[in-house]
Amino acid sequence: AGDGDCGHTHARAARAIQEWLRARPPPAAPAQLLSALADLLLEKMGGSSGVLYGLFLTAAAQPLLARSDLPAWADAMDAGIQAMQRYGGAAPGDRTMLDSLFAAAQALHALRSPGAKLLPVLSTAVQSAEAAAEATKSMEAGAGRASYISSAQLLQPDPGAVAAAGVLRAVLEGLQS
Repeated sequence: AGDGDCGHTHARAARAIQEWLRARPPPAAPAQLLSALADLLLEKMGGSSGVLYGLFLTAAAQPLLARSDLPAWADAMDAGIQAMQRYGGAAPGDRTMLDSLFAAAQALHALRSPGAKLLPVLSTAVQSAEAAAEATKSMEAGAGRASYISSAQLLQPDPGAVAAAGVLRAVLEGLQS
């Protein structure tokens, strides 16, 4: 929306995660990791983004309770998006972070295919998220803070969509290193 709030909120989250990782090793079990991150972001991130990421991660943890194979990660992404849609009220095409996450989720469905390889699929998902974030530049805002602003003033991609794609890029780069 142009006021810098999205960047400040995500920076606060990044600092909180860094401090958390320095203080203790993260849980090894995927569901517990996502649940712990959800709690951390709900407490430290602030803003509607913190709530939405918290909801996303809490829901995403559920499919990972019983298994953590590659198809379960695709299910986790879908569960997180469904929670965001249910509680946040946005849908793909509304010019929000959901646009990036939804595009990534569509690419992650390839994880359900036999013989799928995580890093190539995740790389495609990140590229899809980044392209979807850029596409928000020409979208009419249907939800979120940008929906209160005249479309003529929205000249940049949605900050939340760009940030969500950036988070996914960071996950990919972390797994690659």
